[in-house]
Amino acid sequence: MRPKVTVIGAGNVGATVAQLTAEKELADVVLVDIIEGLPQGKALDLLEAGPVEGYDCRLTGSNGYDATAGSALVVITAGIARKPGMTRDDLLHTNAKIVGAVTDEVARRSPDAILVVVSNPLDAMTQLAWKRSGFPAHRVLGMAGVLDAARFRTFIAQELNVSVESTFAFVLGGHGDTMVPLPRYSTVAGIPITELLPPDRVEALVKRTRDGGAEIVALLKTGSAYYAPGASVVEMVEAILKDKKKILPCCVHLTGQYGITDLFVGVPVKLGRRGVEEILEIRLTPEEAGALKRSSEGVRELVQKLGLL
Repeated sequence: MRPKVTVIGAGNVGATVAQLTAEKELADVVLVDIIEGLPQGKALDLLEAGPVEGYDCRLTGSNGYDATAGSALVVITAGIARKPGMTRDDLLHTNAKIVGAVTDEVARRSPDAILVVVSNPLDAMTQLAWKRSGFPAHRVLGMAGVLDAARFRTFIAQELNVSVESTFAFVLGGHGDTMVPLPRYSTVAGIPITELLPPDRVEALVKRTRDGGAEIVALLKTGSAYYAPGASVVEMVEAILKDKKKILPCCVHLTGQYGITDLFVGVPVKLGRRGVEEILEIRLTPEEAGALKRSSEGVRELVQKLGLL
Protein backbone atom coordinates (compact mmCIF):
# COMPACT_ATOMS: atom_id res chain seq x y z
CA MET A 1 0.00 0.00 0.00
CA ARG A 2 1.39 3.37 -1.02
CA PRO A 3 1.79 6.08 1.61
CA LYS A 4 -0.33 9.21 1.39
CA VAL A 5 1.15 12.67 0.83
CA THR A 6 -1.08 15.70 1.31
CA VAL A 7 -0.24 18.95 -0.46
CA ILE A 8 -1.96 22.02 0.96
CA GLY A 9 -2.31 24.68 -1.71
CA ALA A 10 -3.08 23.78 -5.33
CA GLY A 11 -1.25 26.73 -6.85
CA ASN A 12 1.81 26.39 -9.02
CA VAL A 13 4.14 25.07 -6.30
CA GLY A 14 1.58 22.64 -4.88
CA ALA A 15 0.58 21.32 -8.29
CA THR A 16 4.24 20.83 -9.24
CA VAL A 17 4.84 18.89 -6.01
CA ALA A 18 1.81 16.71 -6.75
CA GLN A 19 2.96 16.08 -10.32
CA LEU A 20 6.52 15.11 -9.44
CA THR A 21 5.42 12.98 -6.48
CA ALA A 22 3.13 11.02 -8.78
CA GLU A 23 5.67 10.75 -11.61
CA LYS A 24 8.23 9.30 -9.19
CA GLU A 25 5.50 6.99 -7.79
CA LEU A 26 6.37 8.02 -4.25
CA ALA A 27 2.84 8.15 -2.85
CA ASP A 28 -0.84 8.72 -3.43
CA VAL A 29 -1.53 12.46 -3.33
CA VAL A 30 -4.32 14.55 -1.83
CA LEU A 31 -4.36 18.12 -3.14
CA VAL A 32 -6.23 20.64 -0.96
CA ASP A 33 -7.22 24.22 -1.73
CA ILE A 34 -9.97 26.62 -0.66
CA ILE A 35 -10.87 27.50 -4.28
CA GLU A 36 -13.78 25.31 -5.31
CA GLY A 37 -12.95 23.01 -8.22
CA LEU A 38 -9.26 23.94 -8.41
CA PRO A 39 -7.73 20.99 -6.52
CA GLN A 40 -10.32 18.59 -7.97
CA GLY A 41 -9.56 19.73 -11.53
CA LYS A 42 -5.79 19.61 -11.15
CA ALA A 43 -5.91 16.23 -9.43
CA LEU A 44 -8.09 14.79 -12.20
CA ASP A 45 -5.83 16.25 -14.87
CA LEU A 46 -2.78 14.68 -13.21
CA LEU A 47 -4.62 11.38 -12.78
CA GLU A 48 -5.36 11.31 -16.52
CA ALA A 49 -1.65 11.84 -17.26
CA GLY A 50 -0.92 8.54 -15.50
CA PRO A 51 -1.44 6.26 -18.50
CA VAL A 52 0.94 8.40 -20.57
CA GLU A 53 3.64 8.81 -17.91
CA GLY A 54 3.21 5.30 -16.53
CA TYR A 55 2.21 5.92 -12.92
CA ASP A 56 -0.68 4.38 -10.98
CA CYS A 57 -0.72 6.75 -8.01
CA ARG A 58 -4.12 7.96 -6.91
CA LEU A 59 -4.61 11.73 -6.95
CA THR A 60 -7.53 13.33 -5.14
CA GLY A 61 -8.61 16.97 -4.92
CA SER A 62 -10.55 18.43 -2.00
CA ASN A 63 -11.70 21.72 -0.50
CA GLY A 64 -11.76 20.14 2.96
CA TYR A 65 -9.37 18.20 5.14
CA ASP A 66 -11.09 14.88 5.82
CA ALA A 67 -9.45 13.27 2.78
CA THR A 68 -6.03 14.07 4.28
CA ALA A 69 -6.49 11.78 7.30
CA GLY A 70 -3.66 9.33 7.82
CA SER A 71 -1.10 11.20 5.72
CA ALA A 72 2.51 10.12 6.14
CA LEU A 73 3.71 13.54 5.06
CA VAL A 74 2.04 16.94 4.61
CA VAL A 75 3.51 19.68 2.42
CA ILE A 76 2.23 23.17 3.26
CA THR A 77 2.48 25.59 0.33
CA ALA A 78 -0.61 27.65 1.20
CA GLY A 79 -0.30 31.43 1.38
CA ILE A 80 0.01 34.45 -0.84
CA ALA A 81 2.96 34.62 -3.22
CA ARG A 82 5.41 37.46 -3.51
CA LYS A 83 4.81 40.20 -6.03
CA PRO A 84 7.43 42.58 -7.46
CA GLY A 85 8.75 44.93 -4.79
CA MET A 86 7.69 42.65 -1.93
CA THR A 87 10.08 40.87 0.40
CA ARG A 88 9.37 37.48 1.91
CA ASP A 89 8.97 39.27 5.24
CA ASP A 90 6.10 41.37 3.86
CA LEU A 91 4.04 38.18 3.84
CA LEU A 92 4.53 37.53 7.55
CA HIS A 93 1.17 38.17 9.23
CA THR A 94 -1.06 37.21 6.30
CA ASN A 95 0.62 33.88 5.77
CA ALA A 96 0.88 33.24 9.53
CA LYS A 97 -2.92 33.17 9.75
CA ILE A 98 -3.14 30.79 6.80
CA VAL A 99 -0.35 28.43 7.88
CA GLY A 100 -1.59 28.36 11.49
CA ALA A 101 -5.12 27.38 10.44
CA VAL A 102 -3.84 24.76 7.99
CA THR A 103 -1.53 23.22 10.59
CA ASP A 104 -4.40 22.87 13.08
CA GLU A 105 -6.48 20.97 10.52
CA VAL A 106 -3.81 18.56 9.27
CA ALA A 107 -2.27 17.87 12.69
CA ARG A 108 -5.64 16.78 14.05
CA ARG A 109 -6.23 14.33 11.19
CA SER A 110 -2.67 13.06 10.70
CA PRO A 111 -1.03 13.13 14.16
CA ASP A 112 1.90 10.98 13.02
CA ALA A 113 2.70 12.95 9.86
CA ILE A 114 5.90 14.79 8.97
CA LEU A 115 5.30 18.43 8.05
CA VAL A 116 7.29 20.11 5.28
CA VAL A 117 6.64 23.86 5.18
CA VAL A 118 7.17 25.89 2.00
CA SER A 119 5.15 29.04 2.71
CA ASN A 120 7.09 32.30 3.16
CA PRO A 121 8.69 33.74 5.17
CA LEU A 122 9.85 30.16 5.39
CA ASP A 123 11.77 29.99 8.65
CA ALA A 124 9.12 31.82 10.69
CA MET A 125 6.30 29.76 9.13
CA THR A 126 8.12 26.53 10.01
CA GLN A 127 8.50 27.64 13.63
CA LEU A 128 4.78 28.51 13.66
CA ALA A 129 3.81 25.09 12.28
CA TRP A 130 5.91 23.39 14.95
CA LYS A 131 4.26 25.39 17.75
CA ARG A 132 0.73 24.91 16.44
CA SER A 133 1.06 21.21 15.63
CA GLY A 134 2.63 20.17 18.92
CA PHE A 135 4.70 17.68 16.91
CA PRO A 136 8.24 16.75 17.96
CA ALA A 137 10.78 18.95 16.20
CA HIS A 138 12.21 16.12 14.10
CA ARG A 139 8.85 15.87 12.29
CA VAL A 140 8.63 19.55 11.29
CA LEU A 141 11.00 21.08 8.76
CA GLY A 142 11.10 23.73 6.09
CA MET A 143 12.19 23.63 2.46
CA ALA A 144 14.64 26.40 1.64
CA GLY A 145 18.23 25.23 1.58
CA VAL A 146 17.60 22.62 -1.11
CA LEU A 147 16.18 25.32 -3.39
CA ASP A 148 18.88 27.87 -2.60
CA ALA A 149 21.59 25.25 -3.13
CA ALA A 150 19.99 24.21 -6.43
CA ARG A 151 20.15 27.81 -7.60
CA PHE A 152 23.79 28.09 -6.51
CA ARG A 153 24.60 24.83 -8.32
CA THR A 154 22.88 26.08 -11.48
CA PHE A 155 24.94 29.26 -11.54
CA ILE A 156 28.17 27.36 -10.78
CA ALA A 157 27.49 24.95 -13.64
CA GLN A 158 26.79 27.80 -16.05
CA GLU A 159 29.90 29.70 -14.97
CA LEU A 160 32.22 26.73 -15.39
CA ASN A 161 30.37 25.08 -18.30
CA VAL A 162 30.00 21.76 -16.50
CA SER A 163 27.10 19.41 -15.79
CA VAL A 164 24.94 20.33 -12.81
CA GLU A 165 25.37 16.70 -11.74
CA SER A 166 29.04 17.43 -11.05
CA THR A 167 28.20 20.29 -8.69
CA PHE A 168 27.44 20.36 -4.97
CA ALA A 169 26.56 23.38 -2.85
CA PHE A 170 25.63 24.31 0.71
CA VAL A 171 23.50 27.31 1.61
CA LEU A 172 22.78 27.91 5.31
CA GLY A 173 20.76 30.41 7.33
CA GLY A 174 17.37 32.02 6.81
CA HIS A 175 15.63 31.83 3.45
CA GLY A 176 16.03 35.42 2.35
CA ASP A 177 18.52 38.17 1.69
CA THR A 178 20.68 37.08 4.65
CA MET A 179 21.11 33.46 3.52
CA VAL A 180 24.67 32.17 3.75
CA PRO A 181 26.03 30.37 0.66
CA LEU A 182 29.28 28.58 1.53
CA PRO A 183 31.71 28.65 -1.41
CA ARG A 184 34.34 26.62 0.53
CA TYR A 185 31.89 23.73 0.76
CA SER A 186 30.50 24.20 -2.76
CA THR A 187 32.31 22.03 -5.26
CA VAL A 188 32.68 20.74 -8.79
CA ALA A 189 33.72 17.08 -8.82
CA GLY A 190 34.86 17.56 -5.22
CA ILE A 191 36.98 20.65 -5.97
CA PRO A 192 35.91 23.79 -4.05
CA ILE A 193 34.82 26.56 -6.39
CA THR A 194 37.18 28.88 -4.51
CA GLU A 195 40.00 26.97 -6.28
CA LEU A 196 38.31 27.18 -9.68
CA LEU A 197 37.13 30.77 -9.83
CA PRO A 198 38.53 34.18 -8.85
CA PRO A 199 37.02 35.81 -5.76
CA ASP A 200 35.00 38.36 -7.74
CA ARG A 201 33.24 35.64 -9.75
CA VAL A 202 32.55 33.60 -6.61
CA GLU A 203 31.00 36.67 -4.98
CA ALA A 204 28.89 37.33 -8.10
CA LEU A 205 27.49 33.78 -7.92
CA VAL A 206 26.79 34.17 -4.19
CA LYS A 207 24.92 37.43 -4.81
CA ARG A 208 22.85 35.94 -7.64
CA THR A 209 21.96 33.01 -5.39
CA ARG A 210 20.75 35.37 -2.66
CA ASP A 211 18.69 37.28 -5.23
CA GLY A 212 17.53 34.15 -7.06
CA GLY A 213 13.90 34.29 -5.97
CA ALA A 214 13.59 38.04 -6.51
CA GLU A 215 15.09 37.67 -10.00
CA ILE A 216 12.30 35.29 -10.99
CA VAL A 217 9.59 37.40 -9.31
CA ALA A 218 10.77 40.43 -11.30
CA LEU A 219 10.61 38.47 -14.55
CA LEU A 220 7.23 36.82 -13.94
CA LYS A 221 5.65 40.01 -12.56
CA THR A 222 2.52 38.18 -11.39
CA GLY A 223 3.93 35.41 -9.21
CA SER A 224 7.01 33.63 -7.92
CA ALA A 225 9.09 30.54 -8.73
CA TYR A 226 7.48 27.11 -8.69
CA TYR A 227 9.32 24.53 -10.83
CA ALA A 228 12.54 24.61 -8.79
CA PRO A 229 10.74 24.96 -5.42
CA GLY A 230 8.45 22.05 -6.32
CA ALA A 231 11.38 19.85 -7.35
CA SER A 232 13.23 20.78 -4.15
CA VAL A 233 10.27 19.75 -2.00
CA VAL A 234 10.03 16.40 -3.76
CA GLU A 235 13.73 15.70 -3.21
CA MET A 236 13.01 16.02 0.52
CA VAL A 237 9.80 13.95 0.27
CA GLU A 238 11.67 11.17 -1.54
CA ALA A 239 14.52 11.18 1.00
CA ILE A 240 12.01 10.79 3.83
CA LEU A 241 9.65 8.22 2.30
CA LYS A 242 12.50 6.06 0.99
CA ASP A 243 14.50 6.44 4.22
CA LYS A 244 17.51 7.48 2.13
CA LYS A 245 19.51 9.13 4.96
CA LYS A 246 20.28 11.89 2.48
CA ILE A 247 22.23 14.97 3.56
CA LEU A 248 20.36 18.12 2.56
CA PRO A 249 20.25 21.71 3.84
CA CYS A 250 16.84 22.17 5.50
CA CYS A 251 15.18 24.55 7.95
CA VAL A 252 15.13 22.72 11.29
CA HIS A 253 14.91 23.37 15.01
CA LEU A 254 18.29 24.12 16.57
CA THR A 255 19.01 23.52 20.24
CA GLY A 256 22.49 24.99 20.51
CA GLN A 257 24.02 23.81 17.25
CA TYR A 258 26.04 26.58 15.59
CA GLY A 259 25.42 28.62 18.75
CA ILE A 260 21.72 29.01 17.89
CA THR A 261 18.99 27.97 20.32
CA ASP A 262 15.22 27.43 19.98
CA LEU A 263 15.02 28.65 16.41
CA PHE A 264 14.30 27.09 13.00
CA VAL A 265 17.19 27.91 10.65
CA GLY A 266 18.68 26.26 7.57
CA VAL A 267 21.56 23.85 8.25
CA PRO A 268 22.71 20.49 6.80
CA VAL A 269 20.70 17.54 8.09
CA LYS A 270 20.22 13.82 7.49
CA LEU A 271 16.70 13.02 6.22
CA GLY A 272 15.13 9.62 6.69
CA ARG A 273 11.92 7.88 7.67
CA ARG A 274 11.70 9.69 11.01
CA GLY A 275 12.17 13.07 9.35
CA VAL A 276 15.22 14.94 10.67
CA GLU A 277 17.48 12.15 11.89
CA GLU A 278 20.64 14.15 12.53
CA ILE A 279 21.82 17.75 12.41
CA LEU A 280 25.32 18.06 11.03
CA GLU A 281 27.64 20.72 12.41
CA ILE A 282 30.26 21.66 9.86
CA ARG A 283 33.25 23.81 10.76
CA LEU A 284 32.76 27.47 9.85
CA THR A 285 35.26 30.29 9.61
CA PRO A 286 34.65 33.25 11.94
CA GLU A 287 33.28 35.20 8.97
CA GLU A 288 30.88 32.40 7.98
CA ALA A 289 29.77 31.90 11.57
CA GLY A 290 29.14 35.63 11.91
CA ALA A 291 27.04 35.65 8.73
CA LEU A 292 25.00 32.70 10.00
CA LYS A 293 24.44 34.43 13.33
CA ARG A 294 23.24 37.61 11.59
CA SER A 295 20.93 35.56 9.41
CA SER A 296 19.49 33.74 12.43
CA GLU A 297 18.89 37.02 14.23
CA GLY A 298 16.81 38.18 11.28
CA VAL A 299 14.74 35.01 11.62
CA ARG A 300 14.44 35.51 15.39
CA GLU A 301 13.08 39.02 14.83
CA LEU A 302 10.27 37.68 12.62
CA VAL A 303 9.47 34.88 15.04
CA GLN A 304 9.26 37.38 17.89
CA LYS A 305 6.85 39.52 15.85
CA LEU A 306 4.57 36.49 15.75
CA GLY A 307 4.85 36.05 19.53
CA LEU A 308 6.43 32.62 19.21
CA LEU A 309 9.42 33.37 21.47
